[in-house]
Amino acid sequence: MTESTGTDERSEGYEVQEAVAETAHDRADPEPAGALEAAQLPLKPALEAVLMVVDEPATPEHLAKVLERRPREVSDALRELADEYTTQGRGFELRLVAGGWRFYTRGDYADAVERFVLDGQQARLTQAALETLAVVAYRQPVSRSRVSAVRGVNCDGVMRTLLQRGLLEEAGTEPETGAILYRTTHYFLERMGLRGLDELPELAPFLPEAEAVEGETQEGMPSFDVDDPSPDSQTEH
Repeated sequence: MTESTGTDERSEGYEVQEAVAETAHDRADPEPAGALEAAQLPLKPALEAVLMVVDEPATPEHLAKVLERRPREVSDALRELADEYTTQGRGFELRLVAGGWRFYTRGDYADAVERFVLDGQQARLTQAALETLAVVAYRQPVSRSRVSAVRGVNCDGVMRTLLQRGLLEEAGTEPETGAILYRTTHYFLERMGLRGLDELPELAPFLPEAEAVEGETQEGMPSFDVDDPSPDSQTEH
């Protein structure tokens, strides 16, 4: 009688595993019938499809990489699409904002969109928040204490609100004091419809310089401490 060895059994086991693996590979979902490579897709419809799902403006360079095209070709197609939407009077438009392209509802239909989205709820920034945002936009990067000095009131609560809404972000620390500095975000540019901070409107020529305002306000103001629970500290919300 011949004695079987464990080696033969292990060999048979490996063969079974390989057969199962090959079968699983063969059963893997194939590419959809008629699927095209990105470079073979019509450019304008492909751009529309991608821009429909972006959550922030997409740069021509990024779109060109995704669609395997030249950046110049993509930029030209984007401008042509924007012109076509305007000529056709569509309810949306394609705009270049904060260095990238994104779909926006056309301003003529803002009331209809606002009624649908808000449905009676107020989501606008308060006057205090708008003033604080303006100070940061023109003085960035800037610390909370400097913003408070310019406005003449503690802005800690307002600053937290603007941070939560994604309109402001931290931008390092001040070398002299170690205070956290803040600046506006790309979302701020997007909401304001600006390509960059250089498109901010110029301050009126008769307004005093920011340094002069800070000097005057700091003379008669106590220093604000975020962690100071003193009831004498006036804080806006």
